[in-house]
Amino acid sequence: MSRITLPRLSVAVAAAATAVALTAVPAAAHTEVEADKAQALAENVTVTFHAEAESDTSGIKEVRVVLPAGIAPADVTYKKGPAGWKFTAGKDGYSVGGKALKTGVSAEYSVVVRQLPDAKEVAFKTLQTYGDGHVDRWIELDENGENPAPTLELKAAAPGAKPVVPSASVDESPSPADPAPTPTAKETTPAGSPQAADTAKDDDGGLSAAAWTGIGAGILVAAAAVVFAVRRRGGAGE
Repeated sequence: MSRITLPRLSVAVAAAATAVALTAVPAAAHTEVEADKAQALAENVTVTFHAEAESDTSGIKEVRVVLPAGIAPADVTYKKGPAGWKFTAGKDGYSVGGKALKTGVSAEYSVVVRQLPDAKEVAFKTLQTYGDGHVDRWIELDENGENPAPTLELKAAAPGAKPVVPSASVDESPSPADPAPTPTAKETTPAGSPQAADTAKDDDGGLSAAAWTGIGAGILVAAAAVVFAVRRRGGAGE
């Protein structure tokens, strides 16, 4: 009588479960950044961001950025972006947004930075909000993390380059004509700040309940198929 040993059965179940998991998990989207002069202490640098659309049901309506140390919000000016979108400076960064883009369309925009800091790299923590309120939080400083912040690597400063005098800080109390972005229901921090979101639990970066349910169901189906095959082969060998 032909028998399938327990180790072989375990390997078969594990392989089937892995295959199901790999097909159920979508590829992670992300936000990228690049500059025309990626060099420490470079002045009047055009920095371009590409926020990849991740949602299959809604378009991007806003991108909010926490600026790294050494770059003041007052030293950043808007250059170009999606039609109709506006730039709003805040106390720790800025936001760019407007009418939600079409579903699946990535948001690309650029700003001009008065001067980059004297550093090897600068990270721009980013909150990417969709029309339905969903928020992608690209705030992790570890590039190997699940939600890495867009990071710009800088060359060493040119000989003789010196820091310029920083501009005055942006007024923390925006005027009625220049209101701060309204936090969405998905953001759990009281002020809706991307910086505070760095320490908040990131519920949007993981798998949805439906995805985990699909994975569990796939594993059960794979296990049942293996057990059925074992019984059928055992019955044939008697």
